[in-house]
Amino acid sequence: MLPLKSSECRWGILSTAGIAKKNWRAISRSNTGRVAAVASRDMQSAQRFIDECQSNCPFKTAPIALGSYQSLLESKEVDAVYIPLPTGIRKEWILAAAKHGKHILAEKPAALTAQDVQEILDACKSNGVQFMDGVMFMHSQRLGKLRETLQSPSGIGALKRIATQFSFHGDQEFRTNNIRSNSNYEPHGSLGDLGWYTIRMILWVNQWRMPTHVSARCISTLQGNASPNPVPMEFSAELQFDNGVSASFYVSFATEHQQWCHISGEKGSIWIDDFVLPCYGSNVGYDLVQPEFVTDVCDFHMHRRSQRFSVAEYDSGHSPSQEINMFNTFHNLLQGDRPDESWGRMTLQTQQVLDAVFQAGGCKL
Repeated sequence: MLPLKSSECRWGILSTAGIAKKNWRAISRSNTGRVAAVASRDMQSAQRFIDECQSNCPFKTAPIALGSYQSLLESKEVDAVYIPLPTGIRKEWILAAAKHGKHILAEKPAALTAQDVQEILDACKSNGVQFMDGVMFMHSQRLGKLRETLQSPSGIGALKRIATQFSFHGDQEFRTNNIRSNSNYEPHGSLGDLGWYTIRMILWVNQWRMPTHVSARCISTLQGNASPNPVPMEFSAELQFDNGVSASFYVSFATEHQQWCHISGEKGSIWIDDFVLPCYGSNVGYDLVQPEFVTDVCDFHMHRRSQRFSVAEYDSGHSPSQEINMFNTFHNLLQGDRPDESWGRMTLQTQQVLDAVFQAGGCKL
């Protein structure tokens, strides 16, 4: 189906989820994107979403509101779809989008299991459409700089350990009524919502090697009012790799905002305190720390020896923020002769690790 026939990518948004508002802005400030339609099961809901977003970040021609997801997929005015539907129902609409020849950017996790993800990727391949999951930090210019430091002779040396945490504190309303507390919609709980990012970062740092052994623990659970089963609220895991690297992560709806990654080597470490959602500002970066322990008879001192690396990149909303880069990257992929399957492989590997730790933690769908 590639390449895209037009220099403009016409996007359709399937659902009115809150994250779609951020990506509405990203599409509008990308080089070649335009939201052409928004679909909800209720047309009035779709129109309210459009009106709200248009008042904040308008397109010259307002998108049309549609009262069903199917009508959006059948539209000839849409080239690609952004799908932020809940994980529990996402697979069926990704498959339907592929069948209708729409390129797909989907929220994460892409599906409930790795088997489902493989089915999605097979459908996208057979229909000649591009697939990508919506992990924005993969498109930050910071990653390129970070890879340089990881591979530099003056960096941290041989990689040995990766540790990450992503968490926020969900209030009582969140714990009882949010879809992330409902096993029908988000059965992986905090592991799906937050652990997807920590797993992705671990895999990226260790150059896509897969763990040879995993252990995990579901520390605590929550169960919303309409949820038939509990879902993970706090979850931790330990991963081991065949190159001597180990990794751990902790994700939680119980501890307040944290999103850090600590990468340790034989000669130093790298600290990133905002690896998922960059903190407010026009630069994103990380610290290379190579402490020196100095003794002189009775004097003992630990010198920090840290160095800051950064790139000029806005945290959000203005180019070249990572979410705008994501849509520009997606559009560039549509200019090729065939879909780039590497993005799907990243999704599959992330899901395979998520499945493994979910099961190791004693959790079931």
